[in-house]
This record gives sequence, C-alpha cells and structure tokens, in this order.
Amino acid sequence: MGETRVDLQHLLEDLRDAYPGALEETILTEVVANSLDSGATCLRFTTDPALSTLTIVDDGSGMRRRDLVRYHDLAASTKTRGHGIGFAGVGIKLGLLVCEDVVTETRRGKEHVASRWYLAGRHKAPWKWIPPSGLVADHGTAVQLKLHNALSPLLDEGYLETTLRRQYQPLLESEFDEVLATHYPKGFRFEVNGRVLERQPVQAVEVSRLAVCLARKRKPAAVGYLARSESPFPEDQRGMAISTFGKVIKRGWDWLGVTPAAPDRMAGMIEAPALAEALTLNKGDFVRVGNRGALYLGYRKAIQEAVSQQLAQWGDIRELGDRAGRRAVRPMERDLEAVLVDLAEEFPLLASLVERRAGGQKRLPIGQSNSTENGQGFLAASIVSGTETVEEVAPPPEMVHDSDEIPQPVDAVPGAAIHPGESSGGVAVVPGPRGRSRPGHYGLSIRFESHEGDPDLGRLVESTVVINDAHPAYRRAVASRSEGYHIALAVALALARLAVPPAEEHEFVTAFLGCWGEALDGPRRRSHKRR
Repeated sequence: MGETRVDLQHLLEDLRDAYPGALEETILTEVVANSLDSGATCLRFTTDPALSTLTIVDDGSGMRRRDLVRYHDLAASTKTRGHGIGFAGVGIKLGLLVCEDVVTETRRGKEHVASRWYLAGRHKAPWKWIPPSGLVADHGTAVQLKLHNALSPLLDEGYLETTLRRQYQPLLESEFDEVLATHYPKGFRFEVNGRVLERQPVQAVEVSRLAVCLARKRKPAAVGYLARSESPFPEDQRGMAISTFGKVIKRGWDWLGVTPAAPDRMAGMIEAPALAEALTLNKGDFVRVGNRGALYLGYRKAIQEAVSQQLAQWGDIRELGDRAGRRAVRPMERDLEAVLVDLAEEFPLLASLVERRAGGQKRLPIGQSNSTENGQGFLAASIVSGTETVEEVAPPPEMVHDSDEIPQPVDAVPGAAIHPGESSGGVAVVPGPRGRSRPGHYGLSIRFESHEGDPDLGRLVESTVVINDAHPAYRRAVASRSEGYHIALAVALALARLAVPPAEEHEFVTAFLGCWGEALDGPRRRSHKRR
C-alpha cells in the first residue's frame, strides 16, 4: 500500500506567497491575531539581537496539552470563522521558514506545557515536549523564535512598532474603543522591549466621524472617520482603510471605488467587526463570491455612500473615468439595473449590486449571514461628527427604506456631539462649506480596460464589471455593431460567478440574457422562476 507524502517546505512556501506582505510582517500579524482571539489584553515583544531571538508573550486563555498537540498540525484550528480574526490554522507555522526552532510555552489552569519545533527537511517538521522555562506566569501563551538571520527585521524594535501600528491601527486609536469593546472588553495594549506603544489621535486639520447602520438598528454596525489635511499624508496612511476586530484588511481608494479630488490629503478608517466572516485565508482581502461575498459587497456599498456624502459636503469628490465614456455607457447600465432588479428575487446574491427600486432603496438579502436581521440588508449610512454641531436633514428619497417599521430619527440636541455609538436612524450631514452636488451611483457599473491575451470577456471587480475591449470577440462585436449584446453577455458571465455555483452558471446566463431581451419591452417586469 502506498503512502501519501507531503512536501511540507513547499507547502509552507506556497502559503507564504499567498500573503500580500513580507514574511516577517505576516508572522507578526498572525501571532497578534492568535493572541487577540485567545482573549489577551496585553502582548509583549522582547528582542535579543545577541541570541537572534524574538519572544512574544500574551496573557490570554492559553492552551491545554491536547490543544498544543493540535497546534503543530497544519490547518488544525479550534476557531470558528467570523468569531475572531484567525480561523485557518496556519499562523505561526510560517515561522518555521525563517527560524532554527520555535519554542511554544502555554499555561491554562493547572496545565503548563512547552514544545520545541523545527523544520528538519522538506518532508519533516518534528517537535518534542520540553520543560517550561517560565516565560508564562499565570496564564497565556509564549512563542520564542530563534531566527536564522541575525539581521532579521523581526529583531528591530522600530520595525515591530511600525508594523503593529500599520496592521492594527484601530487598537491604537481611541475612536474605535466603543465598537471594539464588545469583543475586547478589557482593552488591549502592545509592549515592545518593555515600552508600551502609546495610543495616537488622528492628526488632521478636519476629522468627520462616520457611522454605518443596519436596517432597523440604531447601533452602528461599522464606525470610523474621514480626515483631511492641508499637507499630504504619509504614503502608507493615504486612502480609506477597512478593518475587522482591529486588523486592517485593505487600504487605499481603489477598493472603495470613490476617489477625492486630492486623494493624497485624505485618509480614513472604518471598523466593521461583522466582516470577519468574509475574510480570505490570508486576511488580506474579502471573499467575493457566495453569501460572504454578498455580505462584503453590502458593507462596501453602505461605506461608499457614507464616504461619498462626506466628500460632497467638503466639495472634494470627483468621478473616475472619462465623463464622455461614462455618459455613453449609462444607458446600458440602466438596462442592466432593471435586469438585476428582476433577477434579484431568484438570485439573492445579486441584490448587493442593485442600487434602488421604485419606492425606496433596494433591500439587500445577505443570505445566511448572522450580521443582518431577518435577511434584511443595509439602510442608508449615517454620517455623524464628533467635532461639530450636527444638523439634521431629511434623507433623500432613494435612501428611505420602504418599510414602516424603521424607527424615526432621534432629534439632535443643539450643540451636542453625536458619537459613533449613538447614531440615529436617519441621515445626519456635517455642516460646512457645500460642494458641487453630483448624483452618486452605487449600483452595478461598467468600465472598459485592455487586457491582451486574457480569455475572459469581462470580470467583476467589487461592483464594477470590467469589459476587456482587447478581446477579439469585442472587436468583432464593434465591427458588426453588436456591442450591446457583447456587453450583456460579458456581464452575465462575470456575475454568474457571484450569483450561483459553477454547475448552474449556464442556467444563470440563459436567464440573464432572456431578462435582458425582455427589458426592451418596457418597464413591465416578468417573473423568471427556475423550474
């Protein structure tokens, strides 16, 4: 009988390449994620360049002996997706690539155990029990990395602090204490070589706080801020960042699809704990398909509206792309919007791409996600300011939900600041200089790009379908004046990956094209239930 062998080193190298940052940065963020998930309130980093060791100690719940045994197995984890940052069972395993050995000591109750682990070859990573050296006092877990390279950045105190502040920025800013208090009721602090990392306020000329509320709920599901400065922000701070449970996942303007006129002078952060359910394996992005993809797209749409409204109040927003090109493609987008409204009942995951329906904003059923109530999606985002008096205004018609059960807005108290945790059910606009009013578009949009050699007609990027105008089929469609049908087909193929499992993509494309063809008959809608 044969035996299945695993090239362990090759597997770890592939996992390393799946993470967006440097390997040292990945190791740090994974260790912090494990500590946060264990209920720790303090994480201490101690470097010893003479011995080439980095020791990381937390005061979390620790592990039992049987848990430490499983800790050495790849992809073994007791965590549940959505209840913390970690869930994949990869974590510190990547440290084997840069370490002579990894010593892990843990204490929980009366159980106090330790192990030594190293990579002995391409196929072997043996470990053995060793006597605990006293790295952990009452409870918690300690990891000591004996590094191959004496000049590793993991031994540099400045590198440790910079990485922690960039990757876990919400944990070091007081603006997020309230929303994170549910998950970290005792707070959290970092210590590097005995020095506590100080919490830093947002440094900007003007800061506006943002709160995104779910339907029928007064308490925000995501909070944050948008800041602007007279001088450019540092490169690694520019753009809008989004985090979950204190871990920054994405940063910049591209992921949001909204770009200010002066993007280098704008920065912001949004903390959305519920999006931990949609994290990818490497915690560097969000899942884009299935129920988790719909959850992420729904949050992105609500955040997009909140940021766009604030930028419009500051008079600092511009549209991406060529205006003439946008005007030319808008009729096609309106046709596709009508098709999506028809299909959203049959294919609920498309609802996150629908901008609105007659009588109010489109409800967004987010599948089985526990982050919504009764399958309802997102109401209009509430924008609040913690630095200026809030002026209450009536929400625009397209942001009014068509349900009578939504609580009425709470009257604003003159001169009182509304904090992120006290958002009302309506839309509050920060007073200030009014910018030029431009209608926002938050549904499905179309963009053209040239990708020579790409076999796909188009692909879905966030809520935008990117049409490959370098594809031979597109050039043939232009020559025969059938661009409309080509675009519809490309959109159908791109959306199929989000809407249905691979085995049902043909059925979805057929239903989509049939509905698109019937849209020419007028505003009357027809049902397309699958048999």
